[in-house]
Amino acid sequence: MNRAAPRLGGRAPRIAGSSLLAAAACLAVLSLADAAAGLAWDSGPVARLAMDMSGARDGDGGVRIHVIALAVLLCLCATLPVALPRPAVAALTVTAADAATLGFFHTATFAGLAAQLVAAYRAGRHGAHLAALVIGLPFPVLALAGPATAEFRVRAVLLAALVPAAALAGAARRARAEALESSTVRQAMAGTLLENTARGERARIARELHDVVAHHISMIAVQAETARLATPGMPDAGAKRLLDIGDTARAALTEMRRLLGVLREDTRRPEARAAERRPQPGLVQLLDLLDEARDVSGTAARLIVQGPPDPLDPGVELAAYRIVQESLTNARRHAPGAAVDVELHYTGVALRVRGRDNGPGGPASPASGGHGLLGMRERATAVGGEVRAGPAAGGGYLVEASLPTGTGPGTGRPAAPEGPR
Repeated sequence: MNRAAPRLGGRAPRIAGSSLLAAAACLAVLSLADAAAGLAWDSGPVARLAMDMSGARDGDGGVRIHVIALAVLLCLCATLPVALPRPAVAALTVTAADAATLGFFHTATFAGLAAQLVAAYRAGRHGAHLAALVIGLPFPVLALAGPATAEFRVRAVLLAALVPAAALAGAARRARAEALESSTVRQAMAGTLLENTARGERARIARELHDVVAHHISMIAVQAETARLATPGMPDAGAKRLLDIGDTARAALTEMRRLLGVLREDTRRPEARAAERRPQPGLVQLLDLLDEARDVSGTAARLIVQGPPDPLDPGVELAAYRIVQESLTNARRHAPGAAVDVELHYTGVALRVRGRDNGPGGPASPASGGHGLLGMRERATAVGGEVRAGPAAGGGYLVEASLPTGTGPGTGRPAAPEGPR
């Protein structure tokens, strides 16, 4: 299937049709010349047929005119129909003409042989499978039932062998083109799905961070107003500055809600509105998350904490919570029954989050439809961190993230090999 033609505005088919018509005309001329040479040769098949039909040569040395007309008609019918827009009709017409030529004259022109192969290839190339099957049937029958002359046998056997081969070549070319087009479509669909998944995950991150930041901006406005009203003897300039701080915080909150409001497509659903009124989760809720994982999967899930816990930004805590949540989901989906260890390592400059199961550790199949690793990367990138995932060295599957705590850049990088999940 050629999809390039519509994009070129139909120019490519017109050029191909013109070239095919020119080739058919050349083949017709060559076929007529070959037939004329056979007529001029006294012992040629056409001349012999004319003598058999007339009983003797004419006085002027010519042959009967109707034999010449028949030879010319068959030569034209065996070549010119190659240019017909319907490959099946072209193949059947050319085959009928070649079979008639072999039956009447016990020969066929080389131009007619070439036209037969082109017609068979076109039939296979354009999916005319029935026509491609039919055009290969007459020539084996003629090769077996025709005269035993060398010229006839050579041409009949060539057609019997090459016509199916040409049709198969055309069908193979069509299959390759369809496979290439299907592969291109699948790649485009996969790329679109991946892009849409990334956009959806970014929108979800933006909504959650909006809730976190909106809470802090609201607290700034409330604290500024409280300080202005609760501080006795405050100079007017100080009260005015606190009032400006509150107004600026409220204006920033309004602008942020206006800009990110388009990301809240689900605010019309009651269950979505109920979810928005809950605080965004953090590391404090990890124990509840592990308890839920144990109840659902019925397997062991441990939380290991290393280093003194540092105060973290709510956005970092939210990213760590979601990464652990996705790691537990991946383990439950791709390694059912496997135990999972979740580690939090506070290094002072970064929070290392590790999730490891003791399952088979092989990469997830692309047909599983998951995009969990993409979501984890998006979340880590949103807070300036990174994520790596892949089969662990000692078995199982490992997800490791490094999230900066805000006191300085992380110094280490996860060591797990990267792989799809």
